[in-house]
Amino acid sequence: MAHAADANAGGKKVLILYYSWSGNTRELAKQIQAQTGGDLVELETVTPYPTAYNQTVEQAKKELEANHLPPLKTRVDNLASYDVIFLGSPNWWYTLAGPVRTFLSQNNLAGKTVIPFMTHGGGGFANSLKDIKAFCPNATILEGLAILGTRAKNAQGDVARWLHTLGMAK
Repeated sequence: MAHAADANAGGKKVLILYYSWSGNTRELAKQIQAQTGGDLVELETVTPYPTAYNQTVEQAKKELEANHLPPLKTRVDNLASYDVIFLGSPNWWYTLAGPVRTFLSQNNLAGKTVIPFMTHGGGGFANSLKDIKAFCPNATILEGLAILGTRAKNAQGDVARWLHTLGMAK
């Protein structure tokens, strides 16, 4: 992991890119956007996940077991213009949600600073940091933030402290 001094928000173009099924990761993304001034982009799949929790859990498990990457509706055409990418995902089966894995598999983030954030039900980052490093071997990965999904709406203080530590607050 790189140190916070390696990524100063001053003069850098910031993207907050995330996938959210239940809204928890979206909530964190909006808090990060409010405190950094970065551009906010939500990943959407061509075929939305089911609205029922258990069906989504099963679909996510099958996708992971089959190494299936769900096609994305979202495109980030100006990705090259960003220096820093906050990358958000729920923890699904101890790793990144399928839409985030799809994005990482289709985009080269070499030379970018990637800062992970995650919502979870108790598993923290699990394997997600290792997986991000595998998808982004030539990116600088900074310290991430993992928040319990049930705490996401009230995580402004945690987000502010984390961004301050990284030198990324506006």
